[in-house]
Amino acid sequence: MQKFFSNRKLVIAIIILIISFGLMSVSVAIRDRKSTPPLVQQFGNDVAGAVNRVIAWPVNGLQSATNSVSDLLNTYQENQKLKKQVDQLAQAKVNAQTATAENKQLRKELKLNESLTDYTAVSANVLTRTPSSWMNQLVISKGATAGVKKNMPVMSQAGLIGRIVEVNQTNSKVELISNTSSSSNKFAIQITNSAGKTVNGIVTGFDTSNNYIQMGSVTSSVKIKKGDKVVTSGLGGLTPKGLYVGTVAKIKQDDYGLASEVEIKPAADLTDLTVVTVAEQ
Repeated sequence: MQKFFSNRKLVIAIIILIISFGLMSVSVAIRDRKSTPPLVQQFGNDVAGAVNRVIAWPVNGLQSATNSVSDLLNTYQENQKLKKQVDQLAQAKVNAQTATAENKQLRKELKLNESLTDYTAVSANVLTRTPSSWMNQLVISKGATAGVKKNMPVMSQAGLIGRIVEVNQTNSKVELISNTSSSSNKFAIQITNSAGKTVNGIVTGFDTSNNYIQMGSVTSSVKIKKGDKVVTSGLGGLTPKGLYVGTVAKIKQDDYGLASEVEIKPAADLTDLTVVTVAEQ
């Protein structure tokens, strides 16, 4: 027994162990009896909480920044997809509008072809139309191989738009009725009033402000009014008689009340030509 107690280190360790178990028992007993922990435990808990907050702040900030970047990337990707869908919808709308316009013009051309009972109709597409000569001439997709010949009248939509002036094997050049060049052959036209009387003349110009054909130097005493029909007269021998041109839109009168200049609204929209019909007699 004396040998056992002579080992001081062992004795001290046993005492410390006993004291520790005792303190633990007392701490548990006090904790069970009190609604709040002891001051030492409170201090330890506060320190631990502060340390956790200090450690959690940069971690939470980094996580928040990561989430923000991820959300931004997702938003960008969704935005790109939406832009692509909008572009596709816009293109689809343009295609639909183009198809509708072409379909409308083709229906008009079909109706025109059915009315040309005395002619052989050759349909063609407009190939080229340069801005510098937009209202003077254009090139169509049919030529000599399709039976097209020089001076044949060219119709579109509901009326005359010009005549063939140059023929190649697979394409032809059309001189428009709105051509204001001094070297061009003028179109001979005729106005018929409600009484059946006629006024003959030629196309002398084109008013670009309202897209009206002009018939100048009218000397006839025949009374004409707005809405009277205008057709080709056949005079001059280049264009057949009776092809529909348009209607009287405006009349300028001289001091005697007679027409001196007539503006004609063409039956075809000369600014928008995509399909034409060459009339062969």
